[in-house]
Amino acid sequence: MGSRQPDEIVTGLRRALALVLLLVPGSAWADAACSPGRIDIRWPEGRENFVVEVADDTAERARGLMFRKTMPLSQGMLFVYESPRQASFWMKNTLIPLDMIFADATGTVTRVHANAIPGDLTPIDGGDGVMFVLEINGGLAGKLGIAPGAVLRHPAIPAATAAWPCDP
Repeated sequence: MGSRQPDEIVTGLRRALALVLLLVPGSAWADAACSPGRIDIRWPEGRENFVVEVADDTAERARGLMFRKTMPLSQGMLFVYESPRQASFWMKNTLIPLDMIFADATGTVTRVHANAIPGDLTPIDGGDGVMFVLEINGGLAGKLGIAPGAVLRHPAIPAATAAWPCDP
Protein backbone atom coordinates (compact mmCIF):
# COMPACT_ATOMS: atom_id res chain seq x y z
CA MET A 1 0.00 0.00 0.00
CA GLY A 2 1.47 3.36 -1.02
CA SER A 3 1.43 6.43 1.17
CA ARG A 4 -0.56 9.47 0.19
CA GLN A 5 0.41 13.06 0.81
CA PRO A 6 -1.86 15.08 3.15
CA ASP A 7 -2.88 17.38 0.25
CA GLU A 8 -4.03 14.35 -1.78
CA ILE A 9 -6.08 13.05 1.13
CA VAL A 10 -7.77 16.42 1.72
CA THR A 11 -8.49 16.82 -2.00
CA GLY A 12 -9.96 13.32 -2.16
CA LEU A 13 -12.14 13.93 0.86
CA ARG A 14 -13.39 17.26 -0.52
CA ARG A 15 -14.27 15.64 -3.85
CA ALA A 16 -16.09 12.78 -2.12
CA LEU A 17 -18.06 15.21 0.05
CA ALA A 18 -18.93 17.34 -2.99
CA LEU A 19 -20.20 14.26 -4.83
CA VAL A 20 -22.35 13.24 -1.86
CA LEU A 21 -23.77 16.75 -1.57
CA LEU A 22 -24.55 16.85 -5.29
CA LEU A 23 -26.48 13.59 -5.03
CA VAL A 24 -28.50 14.52 -1.94
CA PRO A 25 -31.63 16.54 -2.83
CA GLY A 26 -31.88 19.78 -0.86
CA SER A 27 -28.29 19.49 0.31
CA ALA A 28 -26.21 22.42 1.53
CA TRP A 29 -24.28 22.29 -1.76
CA ALA A 30 -27.44 22.92 -3.79
CA ASP A 31 -28.72 25.56 -1.38
CA ALA A 32 -25.42 27.45 -1.39
CA ALA A 33 -25.04 27.54 -5.18
CA CYS A 34 -24.75 31.08 -6.46
CA SER A 35 -24.85 32.74 -3.09
CA PRO A 36 -22.94 36.02 -2.66
CA GLY A 37 -20.57 34.42 -0.16
CA ARG A 38 -19.46 31.58 -2.41
CA ILE A 39 -17.87 31.24 -5.84
CA ASP A 40 -17.79 28.12 -8.01
CA ILE A 41 -15.06 27.50 -10.54
CA ARG A 42 -14.86 24.68 -13.07
CA TRP A 43 -12.41 23.61 -15.72
CA PRO A 44 -12.09 20.46 -17.87
CA GLU A 45 -10.34 18.45 -15.15
CA GLY A 46 -12.23 19.64 -12.10
CA ARG A 47 -14.48 21.85 -10.13
CA GLU A 48 -14.05 23.71 -6.84
CA ASN A 49 -15.78 26.32 -4.72
CA PHE A 50 -14.54 28.89 -2.26
CA VAL A 51 -16.15 30.92 0.48
CA VAL A 52 -15.48 34.50 -0.60
CA GLU A 53 -15.58 38.00 0.67
CA VAL A 54 -16.72 40.29 -2.12
CA ALA A 55 -14.84 43.55 -2.74
CA ASP A 56 -17.14 45.51 -5.01
CA ASP A 57 -16.43 49.14 -4.21
CA THR A 58 -13.31 51.26 -4.41
CA ALA A 59 -12.49 51.15 -0.67
CA GLU A 60 -12.95 47.37 -0.40
CA ARG A 61 -10.89 46.73 -3.52
CA ALA A 62 -8.10 49.02 -2.24
CA ARG A 63 -7.97 47.19 1.11
CA GLY A 64 -8.26 43.68 -0.34
CA LEU A 65 -6.52 41.08 1.80
CA MET A 66 -3.98 43.47 3.34
CA PHE A 67 -2.68 42.76 6.85
CA ARG A 68 -4.14 39.25 7.07
CA LYS A 69 -1.73 36.72 8.51
CA THR A 70 -3.59 33.63 7.30
CA MET A 71 -6.48 32.55 5.12
CA PRO A 72 -8.11 29.11 5.16
CA LEU A 73 -7.59 27.07 1.96
CA SER A 74 -11.32 27.08 1.24
CA GLN A 75 -11.58 30.89 1.31
CA GLY A 76 -10.71 33.80 -0.93
CA MET A 77 -11.68 37.27 -2.04
CA LEU A 78 -13.60 38.16 -5.18
CA PHE A 79 -12.96 41.61 -6.66
CA VAL A 80 -15.86 42.84 -8.76
CA TYR A 81 -15.62 45.83 -11.11
CA GLU A 82 -18.50 47.78 -12.62
CA SER A 83 -17.21 47.23 -16.15
CA PRO A 84 -14.30 45.46 -17.89
CA ARG A 85 -10.94 47.22 -17.54
CA GLN A 86 -7.19 46.83 -17.46
CA ALA A 87 -6.49 45.50 -13.98
CA SER A 88 -3.22 45.66 -12.12
CA PHE A 89 -2.55 44.55 -8.54
CA TRP A 90 0.34 44.74 -6.09
CA MET A 91 1.07 43.10 -2.76
CA LYS A 92 1.73 46.14 -0.56
CA ASN A 93 0.86 45.29 3.05
CA THR A 94 -0.28 41.81 2.00
CA LEU A 95 1.27 39.23 4.30
CA ILE A 96 0.36 35.95 2.60
CA PRO A 97 1.26 34.68 -0.89
CA LEU A 98 -1.71 34.75 -3.25
CA ASP A 99 -2.80 33.37 -6.60
CA MET A 100 -4.73 35.94 -8.64
CA ILE A 101 -7.27 34.56 -11.07
CA PHE A 102 -8.34 37.20 -13.60
CA ALA A 103 -11.65 36.78 -15.47
CA ASP A 104 -13.57 38.68 -18.13
CA ALA A 105 -17.20 39.85 -18.09
CA THR A 106 -18.44 36.30 -18.84
CA GLY A 107 -16.55 34.91 -15.85
CA THR A 108 -14.03 33.14 -18.10
CA VAL A 109 -10.51 33.03 -16.66
CA THR A 110 -8.08 34.93 -18.86
CA ARG A 111 -4.94 34.84 -16.70
CA VAL A 112 -3.64 33.24 -13.53
CA HIS A 113 -0.78 34.83 -11.62
CA ALA A 114 0.65 32.29 -9.20
CA ASN A 115 2.32 32.95 -5.86
CA ALA A 116 2.33 36.73 -5.70
CA ILE A 117 5.05 37.66 -3.23
CA PRO A 118 3.96 39.24 0.08
CA GLY A 119 4.92 42.91 0.30
CA ASP A 120 6.11 43.11 -3.33
CA LEU A 121 5.33 46.45 -5.00
CA THR A 122 5.83 45.13 -8.54
CA PRO A 123 2.58 45.57 -10.51
CA ILE A 124 0.82 42.32 -11.44
CA ASP A 125 -0.88 42.87 -14.77
CA GLY A 126 -4.17 41.07 -15.26
CA GLY A 127 -4.54 42.33 -18.79
CA ASP A 128 -7.39 44.12 -20.51
CA GLY A 129 -11.07 43.27 -20.20
CA VAL A 130 -10.89 42.16 -16.56
CA MET A 131 -14.12 42.39 -14.61
CA PHE A 132 -13.48 39.83 -11.83
CA VAL A 133 -10.41 38.81 -9.86
CA LEU A 134 -10.42 35.88 -7.47
CA GLU A 135 -7.61 35.79 -4.92
CA ILE A 136 -6.86 32.47 -3.24
CA ASN A 137 -3.90 31.07 -1.32
CA GLY A 138 -0.64 31.06 -3.25
CA GLY A 139 0.05 27.87 -5.19
CA LEU A 140 -3.50 26.55 -4.89
CA ALA A 141 -4.56 27.33 -8.48
CA GLY A 142 -1.66 25.25 -9.80
CA LYS A 143 -2.34 22.36 -7.42
CA LEU A 144 -5.97 22.28 -8.51
CA GLY A 145 -5.26 22.83 -12.21
CA ILE A 146 -7.06 26.18 -12.55
CA ALA A 147 -5.87 27.87 -15.75
CA PRO A 148 -7.12 30.24 -18.46
CA GLY A 149 -10.37 28.92 -19.91
CA ALA A 150 -11.82 27.91 -16.53
CA VAL A 151 -15.15 29.57 -15.72
CA LEU A 152 -16.49 31.24 -12.59
CA ARG A 153 -20.07 31.19 -11.33
CA HIS A 154 -21.26 33.87 -8.90
CA PRO A 155 -24.33 36.15 -8.64
CA ALA A 156 -22.17 39.18 -9.55
CA ILE A 157 -21.64 37.74 -13.04
CA PRO A 158 -24.70 38.77 -15.10
CA ALA A 159 -26.63 35.62 -16.04
CA ALA A 160 -27.40 36.96 -19.54
CA THR A 161 -23.70 37.02 -20.46
CA ALA A 162 -22.17 34.46 -18.06
CA ALA A 163 -20.26 31.52 -19.49
CA TRP A 164 -21.64 29.51 -16.53
CA PRO A 165 -24.76 31.28 -15.29
CA CYS A 166 -26.45 30.77 -11.96
CA ASP A 167 -29.53 28.60 -12.24
CA PRO A 168 -32.79 30.56 -12.20
